[in-house]
Amino acid sequence: MYPYIPTTHEDEQEMLKSIGLNSLDDLFSDIPEDMRLNRELKLPKSKSELEVKNYLTSLANKNCSLSELTCFLGAGAYDHYIPSVVDHIISRSEYYTSYTPYQPEISQGTLQYIFEFQTLIANLTGMDIANASLYDGGTAVVEAALMAAASSKKDEIIISKTVRPESIQILKTYAHVQNLKVIEIDMKDGVTDLEELDKHVNDNTAAVIVQSPNFFGIIEDLKATGEIAHKAKKASFIASVDPISLGILKKPGELGVDVVVGEGQGLGIPVAFGGPYLGFMATKSDYMRKLPGRVVGETVDKNGKRSYVLTLTAREQHIRREKATSNICSNQGLNVLAATVYMVTLGKEGLKEVAMQSTKKAHYAFEQLTKSGKYKPLFDKPFFKEFAITSDIDADSINMKLRKENIVGGYHLGKDYSQFKNAVLYAVTEKRTKEEIDKLSSVLEGIK
Repeated sequence: MYPYIPTTHEDEQEMLKSIGLNSLDDLFSDIPEDMRLNRELKLPKSKSELEVKNYLTSLANKNCSLSELTCFLGAGAYDHYIPSVVDHIISRSEYYTSYTPYQPEISQGTLQYIFEFQTLIANLTGMDIANASLYDGGTAVVEAALMAAASSKKDEIIISKTVRPESIQILKTYAHVQNLKVIEIDMKDGVTDLEELDKHVNDNTAAVIVQSPNFFGIIEDLKATGEIAHKAKKASFIASVDPISLGILKKPGELGVDVVVGEGQGLGIPVAFGGPYLGFMATKSDYMRKLPGRVVGETVDKNGKRSYVLTLTAREQHIRREKATSNICSNQGLNVLAATVYMVTLGKEGLKEVAMQSTKKAHYAFEQLTKSGKYKPLFDKPFFKEFAITSDIDADSINMKLRKENIVGGYHLGKDYSQFKNAVLYAVTEKRTKEEIDKLSSVLEGIK
């Protein structure tokens, strides 16, 4: 719904006339007739602005925000605390520069925060270079796989089944049209089965992809996985990570990872009913000219003052489409700014605190939920801020009863893994209090 449309019928006719068209339908002449709706929308003929606003507000009020609920749902989107300074900074007019910063003389605000985002992500992951961001964590996994295939000139992508299911689905979609073969590696006790991985890595392998902490919240052995991946000549080892976890875990760059990707939603971006989110990618300098998306560099202007420009652009849209590293030449500008402000505000110690509190509270919740024996651990492995438990009770039924207590329950793993029919994945961030965790435990104990 547009709040106000100033264009009159006469204005429309004048605009159509200026481009040589007779009607609005002529604008859509490229769409085949049988694919058009060819009827009026099923809407009341007329309502006042006040009536429409009241109706839409009543629809919106059917949604419940996390400000009204206690959230233990994760599985890729997390209810972390967002300092108020984040919204304040991203609302300042200095950042209202053009969406596409091709003209550095009018886009220094955008270019500067992208450069700082890249620097922060490179430092956080222990890699040499990062790009300006990608759409989300799933597309970041895919772009890394495509980069590895192009770099090695090989066509087999190996991915662990402990990677987030949506990322695997997106990879398969892209791989189908890129003529790439996707090989999934089974899990063993909730982590990648390294013996099976070892059997599949060969001279055709372009990349090995794992996630750590993986979809079940368990910390994978990145060093051992990388050693297996690198048995294949020119194969890339790609790790998808939770950036918050890097506040306390070793940097992937110290564990033999070649390309680090991930979902940046936890860095100051609200859950917001599913998006938009933010994907990030960092890598070694060897991949610099194969890296997809934008890269901003620091330079000086004609007066010798520090300034910023898009750099190494011969990888992307400035060359022929078929030679570009990727044809997604965009980035999540506003979310990049939010993530940058978040990381700068927290600093190393703040990020460590968020990670540490999330871990401690998740482990406390795990102990409380499993102590009676009614709910049992699904796996026995070290985890970060998510853990899976199972019981004889239907998982959807559990979540419906939690919802009546204003609690958003965990993710029903049976949706993606048939072998885990009643298993639920719970996420605990630094926002959850002891009282909230104890209430979750109490309600679960009362469910029959």
